[in-house]
Amino acid sequence: MQQSILSAVVLPLALGIIMLGLGLSLTWADFRRVAQVPRAVLVGLAVQTLVLPAAAVAIAHAFGLSAGLAVGLILLAASPGGATANLFSHLAEGDVALNITLTATNSVLSIVTMPLLVGLGYAHFMGEQKMIPVQFGEVVKVLVIILGPVAAGMAIRQKKPALAARLDKPVRTASAVVLALVILATVISVRTQLADFFAQIGLPALIFNLVSLGVGFVVPKFLRLPERQSAAIALEIGIHNGTLAMVVAHTVLKSPEMAIPAAIYSLIMFFTAGLFSTWARRRIRTSAAVAAPAVA
Repeated sequence: MQQSILSAVVLPLALGIIMLGLGLSLTWADFRRVAQVPRAVLVGLAVQTLVLPAAAVAIAHAFGLSAGLAVGLILLAASPGGATANLFSHLAEGDVALNITLTATNSVLSIVTMPLLVGLGYAHFMGEQKMIPVQFGEVVKVLVIILGPVAAGMAIRQKKPALAARLDKPVRTASAVVLALVILATVISVRTQLADFFAQIGLPALIFNLVSLGVGFVVPKFLRLPERQSAAIALEIGIHNGTLAMVVAHTVLKSPEMAIPAAIYSLIMFFTAGLFSTWARRRIRTSAAVAAPAVA
Protein backbone atom coordinates (compact mmCIF):
# COMPACT_ATOMS: atom_id res chain seq x y z
CA MET A 1 0.00 0.00 0.00
CA GLN A 2 2.40 2.68 -1.16
CA GLN A 3 1.21 6.27 -1.12
CA SER A 4 -0.55 6.68 -4.47
CA ILE A 5 -1.09 9.69 -6.71
CA LEU A 6 -4.57 9.81 -5.15
CA SER A 7 -3.32 10.55 -1.65
CA ALA A 8 -0.26 12.52 -2.75
CA VAL A 9 -1.84 14.84 -5.35
CA VAL A 10 -5.54 14.35 -6.09
CA LEU A 11 -6.83 14.29 -2.52
CA PRO A 12 -4.91 17.39 -1.34
CA LEU A 13 -6.01 19.28 -4.47
CA ALA A 14 -9.64 18.25 -4.01
CA LEU A 15 -9.53 19.21 -0.34
CA GLY A 16 -7.98 22.56 -1.23
CA ILE A 17 -10.87 23.32 -3.59
CA ILE A 18 -13.38 22.23 -0.96
CA MET A 19 -11.75 24.40 1.71
CA LEU A 20 -11.89 27.39 -0.64
CA GLY A 21 -15.64 26.84 -0.86
CA LEU A 22 -15.94 26.64 2.91
CA GLY A 23 -14.07 29.90 3.26
CA LEU A 24 -16.78 31.59 1.19
CA SER A 25 -19.27 30.88 3.99
CA LEU A 26 -17.09 32.16 6.86
CA THR A 27 -16.16 35.51 8.35
CA TRP A 28 -13.62 36.52 10.98
CA ALA A 29 -16.56 36.98 13.35
CA ASP A 30 -17.10 33.20 13.27
CA PHE A 31 -13.59 32.60 14.58
CA ARG A 32 -13.85 35.40 17.14
CA ARG A 33 -17.01 33.75 18.46
CA VAL A 34 -15.18 30.44 18.87
CA ALA A 35 -12.31 32.20 20.66
CA GLN A 36 -14.76 33.90 23.01
CA VAL A 37 -16.26 30.55 24.03
CA PRO A 38 -13.22 28.24 24.23
CA ARG A 39 -15.07 25.47 26.07
CA ALA A 40 -16.05 23.76 22.79
CA VAL A 41 -12.42 23.70 21.65
CA LEU A 42 -11.24 22.29 24.98
CA VAL A 43 -13.94 19.59 24.94
CA GLY A 44 -13.00 18.53 21.42
CA LEU A 45 -9.29 18.40 22.21
CA ALA A 46 -9.86 16.44 25.42
CA VAL A 47 -11.97 13.78 23.69
CA GLN A 48 -9.48 13.54 20.83
CA THR A 49 -6.35 13.13 22.96
CA LEU A 50 -7.70 11.20 25.97
CA VAL A 51 -10.83 9.25 25.13
CA LEU A 52 -10.06 8.00 21.62
CA PRO A 53 -6.68 6.36 22.37
CA ALA A 54 -8.27 4.58 25.36
CA ALA A 55 -11.12 3.39 23.11
CA ALA A 56 -8.60 2.12 20.54
CA VAL A 57 -6.76 0.08 23.20
CA ALA A 58 -10.04 -1.40 24.49
CA ILE A 59 -11.20 -2.38 20.98
CA ALA A 60 -7.80 -3.89 20.13
CA HIS A 61 -7.99 -6.10 23.25
CA ALA A 62 -11.65 -6.98 22.69
CA PHE A 63 -10.97 -8.28 19.17
CA GLY A 64 -7.56 -9.79 19.97
CA LEU A 65 -5.84 -7.80 17.23
CA SER A 66 -2.25 -8.53 16.36
CA ALA A 67 0.30 -6.15 17.89
CA GLY A 68 0.85 -4.44 14.53
CA LEU A 69 -2.85 -3.79 13.92
CA ALA A 70 -3.33 -2.68 17.52
CA VAL A 71 -0.56 -0.09 17.28
CA GLY A 72 -1.95 0.94 13.89
CA LEU A 73 -5.34 1.59 15.51
CA ILE A 74 -3.67 3.72 18.19
CA LEU A 75 -1.75 5.58 15.49
CA LEU A 76 -5.08 6.32 13.81
CA ALA A 77 -6.61 7.49 17.11
CA ALA A 78 -3.61 9.78 17.68
CA SER A 79 -3.93 11.34 14.22
CA PRO A 80 -5.61 14.76 14.13
CA GLY A 81 -8.97 15.32 12.48
CA GLY A 82 -8.98 15.25 8.72
CA ALA A 83 -9.74 18.25 6.53
CA THR A 84 -12.81 16.42 5.21
CA ALA A 85 -14.36 16.85 8.68
CA ASN A 86 -14.77 20.52 7.77
CA LEU A 87 -16.67 19.60 4.61
CA PHE A 88 -18.99 17.18 6.38
CA SER A 89 -19.65 19.80 9.06
CA HIS A 90 -20.49 22.28 6.30
CA LEU A 91 -22.92 19.79 4.77
CA ALA A 92 -24.44 19.19 8.21
CA GLU A 93 -24.69 22.96 8.80
CA GLY A 94 -22.48 22.59 11.86
CA ASP A 95 -20.04 25.12 13.29
CA VAL A 96 -17.39 25.04 10.54
CA ALA A 97 -15.24 27.69 12.22
CA LEU A 98 -15.00 25.40 15.25
CA ASN A 99 -14.01 22.50 12.99
CA ILE A 100 -11.26 24.48 11.31
CA THR A 101 -10.00 25.71 14.68
CA LEU A 102 -9.95 22.15 16.06
CA THR A 103 -8.27 20.71 12.97
CA ALA A 104 -5.52 23.33 13.01
CA THR A 105 -4.98 23.09 16.78
CA ASN A 106 -5.02 19.29 16.76
CA SER A 107 -2.57 19.19 13.87
CA VAL A 108 -0.07 21.31 15.81
CA LEU A 109 -0.57 19.34 19.04
CA SER A 110 -0.06 16.06 17.16
CA ILE A 111 3.63 16.96 16.87
CA VAL A 112 3.81 16.03 20.56
CA THR A 113 0.80 13.77 21.15
CA MET A 114 1.26 11.39 18.22
CA PRO A 115 4.83 10.28 19.11
CA LEU A 116 3.82 9.98 22.77
CA LEU A 117 0.67 7.89 22.20
CA VAL A 118 2.21 5.64 19.56
CA GLY A 119 5.24 5.12 21.81
CA LEU A 120 2.91 4.05 24.63
CA GLY A 121 1.15 1.71 22.19
CA TYR A 122 4.45 0.09 21.30
CA ALA A 123 5.29 -0.41 24.96
CA HIS A 124 1.85 -1.88 25.74
CA PHE A 125 1.37 -4.22 22.78
CA MET A 126 4.93 -5.00 21.72
CA GLY A 127 6.80 -4.71 25.00
CA GLU A 128 9.40 -2.39 23.51
CA GLN A 129 10.20 1.29 23.53
CA LYS A 130 9.90 3.11 20.23
CA MET A 131 10.72 6.74 19.53
CA ILE A 132 8.50 8.19 16.81
CA PRO A 133 10.12 11.14 14.99
CA VAL A 134 8.02 14.28 14.74
CA GLN A 135 6.18 14.54 11.41
CA PHE A 136 6.53 18.32 11.19
CA GLY A 137 6.41 18.39 7.39
CA GLU A 138 3.11 16.50 7.27
CA VAL A 139 1.59 18.82 9.87
CA VAL A 140 2.63 21.86 7.84
CA LYS A 141 1.07 20.31 4.73
CA VAL A 142 -2.22 19.80 6.56
CA LEU A 143 -2.23 23.40 7.77
CA VAL A 144 -1.48 24.72 4.28
CA ILE A 145 -4.28 22.66 2.71
CA ILE A 146 -6.74 23.88 5.33
CA LEU A 147 -5.84 27.45 6.19
CA GLY A 148 -4.64 28.74 2.81
CA PRO A 149 -7.80 28.09 0.74
CA VAL A 150 -10.07 29.04 3.66
CA ALA A 151 -8.33 32.42 3.98
CA ALA A 152 -8.73 32.96 0.22
CA GLY A 153 -12.44 32.15 0.37
CA MET A 154 -12.94 34.47 3.33
CA ALA A 155 -11.15 37.26 1.46
CA ILE A 156 -13.54 36.83 -1.49
CA ARG A 157 -16.51 37.00 0.86
CA GLN A 158 -15.19 40.15 2.50
CA LYS A 159 -14.48 41.93 -0.77
CA LYS A 160 -17.42 40.58 -2.83
CA PRO A 161 -20.13 39.31 -0.45
CA ALA A 162 -22.78 39.12 -3.19
CA LEU A 163 -20.59 36.79 -5.25
CA ALA A 164 -19.87 34.62 -2.20
CA ALA A 165 -23.59 34.34 -1.47
CA ARG A 166 -24.37 33.29 -5.05
CA LEU A 167 -21.63 30.68 -4.98
CA ASP A 168 -22.69 29.11 -1.65
CA LYS A 169 -25.22 26.56 -2.92
CA PRO A 170 -23.31 25.58 -6.11
CA VAL A 171 -20.08 25.15 -4.14
CA ARG A 172 -21.86 23.08 -1.48
CA THR A 173 -23.22 20.80 -4.22
CA ALA A 174 -19.88 20.64 -6.03
CA SER A 175 -18.11 19.78 -2.77
CA ALA A 176 -20.43 16.82 -2.24
CA VAL A 177 -19.74 15.62 -5.80
CA VAL A 178 -15.97 15.97 -5.33
CA LEU A 179 -16.20 14.02 -2.09
CA ALA A 180 -18.15 11.23 -3.79
CA LEU A 181 -15.51 11.01 -6.53
CA VAL A 182 -12.73 10.86 -3.93
CA ILE A 183 -14.51 8.00 -2.17
CA LEU A 184 -14.89 6.13 -5.46
CA ALA A 185 -11.24 6.69 -6.38
CA THR A 186 -10.13 5.51 -2.94
CA VAL A 187 -12.12 2.28 -3.26
CA ILE A 188 -10.73 1.64 -6.74
CA SER A 189 -7.14 2.26 -5.62
CA VAL A 190 -7.26 -0.56 -3.03
CA ARG A 191 -9.81 -2.84 -4.74
CA THR A 192 -7.46 -5.83 -5.03
CA GLN A 193 -6.67 -5.80 -1.29
CA LEU A 194 -10.01 -4.60 0.01
CA ALA A 195 -11.42 -7.99 1.01
CA ASP A 196 -8.30 -9.00 2.94
CA PHE A 197 -8.13 -5.67 4.75
CA PHE A 198 -11.77 -5.77 5.77
CA ALA A 199 -11.42 -9.34 6.99
CA GLN A 200 -8.54 -8.31 9.24
CA ILE A 201 -9.89 -5.14 10.80
CA GLY A 202 -13.17 -4.12 9.16
CA LEU A 203 -15.43 -4.63 12.19
CA PRO A 204 -13.00 -3.15 14.78
CA ALA A 205 -12.51 -0.11 12.53
CA LEU A 206 -16.26 0.33 12.13
CA ILE A 207 -16.83 0.09 15.88
CA PHE A 208 -14.02 2.56 16.55
CA ASN A 209 -15.56 4.94 14.03
CA LEU A 210 -19.02 4.70 15.59
CA VAL A 211 -17.56 5.15 19.08
CA SER A 212 -15.65 8.22 17.86
CA LEU A 213 -18.75 9.81 16.35
CA GLY A 214 -20.94 8.84 19.30
CA VAL A 215 -18.60 10.06 22.03
CA GLY A 216 -17.83 13.17 19.99
CA PHE A 217 -21.54 14.06 19.98
CA VAL A 218 -22.72 12.81 23.38
CA VAL A 219 -20.00 14.44 25.50
CA PRO A 220 -20.60 17.98 24.13
CA LYS A 221 -24.37 17.52 24.47
CA PHE A 222 -23.90 16.34 28.08
CA LEU A 223 -21.90 19.53 28.68
CA ARG A 224 -24.79 21.54 27.16
CA LEU A 225 -23.03 22.75 24.05
CA PRO A 226 -25.30 23.84 21.15
CA GLU A 227 -26.35 21.42 18.42
CA ARG A 228 -24.09 23.01 15.79
CA GLN A 229 -21.01 22.76 17.99
CA SER A 230 -21.84 19.21 19.14
CA ALA A 231 -22.19 18.07 15.52
CA ALA A 232 -18.93 19.83 14.57
CA ILE A 233 -17.01 18.15 17.40
CA ALA A 234 -18.48 14.73 16.57
CA LEU A 235 -17.35 15.02 12.95
CA GLU A 236 -13.93 16.32 14.00
CA ILE A 237 -13.52 13.36 16.36
CA GLY A 238 -14.97 10.82 13.93
CA ILE A 239 -12.94 11.82 10.85
CA HIS A 240 -9.23 11.25 11.24
CA ASN A 241 -6.37 12.17 8.93
CA GLY A 242 -5.94 8.65 7.58
CA THR A 243 -3.42 9.82 5.01
CA LEU A 244 -1.12 11.13 7.75
CA ALA A 245 -1.46 7.87 9.70
CA MET A 246 -0.61 5.79 6.61
CA VAL A 247 2.41 7.97 5.80
CA VAL A 248 3.73 7.56 9.36
CA ALA A 249 3.14 3.79 9.28
CA HIS A 250 4.99 3.33 5.98
CA THR A 251 7.80 5.86 6.21
CA VAL A 252 8.51 6.13 9.95
CA LEU A 253 7.38 2.85 11.49
CA LYS A 254 8.26 0.83 8.37
CA SER A 255 5.16 -1.32 8.88
CA PRO A 256 2.56 -1.76 6.12
CA GLU A 257 0.49 -3.73 8.65
CA MET A 258 0.14 -0.65 10.85
CA ALA A 259 -1.25 1.29 7.87
CA ILE A 260 -4.17 -1.12 7.39
CA PRO A 261 -6.43 0.31 10.15
CA ALA A 262 -6.12 3.83 8.70
CA ALA A 263 -6.79 2.57 5.17
CA ILE A 264 -9.99 0.76 6.13
CA TYR A 265 -11.13 3.49 8.50
CA SER A 266 -10.67 6.08 5.76
CA LEU A 267 -13.19 4.21 3.61
CA ILE A 268 -15.71 3.51 6.37
CA MET A 269 -15.74 7.03 7.76
CA PHE A 270 -16.99 8.56 4.50
CA PHE A 271 -20.22 6.59 4.67
CA THR A 272 -20.84 6.86 8.42
CA ALA A 273 -20.01 10.58 8.40
CA GLY A 274 -22.41 11.09 5.48
CA LEU A 275 -25.23 9.43 7.39
CA PHE A 276 -24.36 11.31 10.57
CA SER A 277 -24.25 14.64 8.70
CA THR A 278 -27.74 14.06 7.30
CA TRP A 279 -29.08 13.20 10.76
CA ALA A 280 -27.30 16.13 12.42
CA ARG A 281 -28.54 18.62 9.81
CA ARG A 282 -32.14 17.67 10.60
CA ARG A 283 -31.50 18.13 14.34
CA ILE A 284 -29.82 21.49 13.77
CA ARG A 285 -32.62 22.78 11.56
CA THR A 286 -35.26 21.57 14.03
CA SER A 287 -33.41 23.23 16.90
CA ALA A 288 -33.13 26.48 14.93
CA ALA A 289 -36.84 26.39 14.05
CA VAL A 290 -37.79 25.91 17.71
CA ALA A 291 -35.49 28.72 18.83
CA ALA A 292 -36.65 31.14 16.12
CA PRO A 293 -39.96 32.20 17.80
CA ALA A 294 -38.13 32.89 21.05
CA VAL A 295 -35.61 35.07 19.25
CA ALA A 296 -38.37 36.91 17.41
